[in-house]
Amino acid sequence: MQQNPYQKYMQQAVTTMTPGQLVVALYDKAITELNKAVYFIEEEHSIPKAHNSITRVSDIVDTLDAHLKEKYEISKNLAAMYQYFRENLLQANIKKDPEILKTLIPFFQELRDAFAEASKGF
Repeated sequence: MQQNPYQKYMQQAVTTMTPGQLVVALYDKAITELNKAVYFIEEEHSIPKAHNSITRVSDIVDTLDAHLKEKYEISKNLAAMYQYFRENLLQANIKKDPEILKTLIPFFQELRDAFAEASKGF
């Protein structure tokens, strides 16, 4: 099966990103999906769409957590934060509570900005 041009472009963009850029892109996607989930719950009342967006964020958190390097002290802190995210995402998904999601967005934004700043030095 042949990829459409957008898929080909995205695949090439991802494969040429630095690790720092990739982490920032994952946070960007998580923030987008969190905002979409809030919209789907509050405006569209679309439970399946909200569920899919929340699940995507959970997958991103799992990916970020799986790639932590245990030798760094910050990894322990990030692992604890990712566990906090997982627990809150699960509750938000079960309850379809946009307020839980709204409380997570600033955390994701702050981490995204920190990684973006840190990756500038590399």
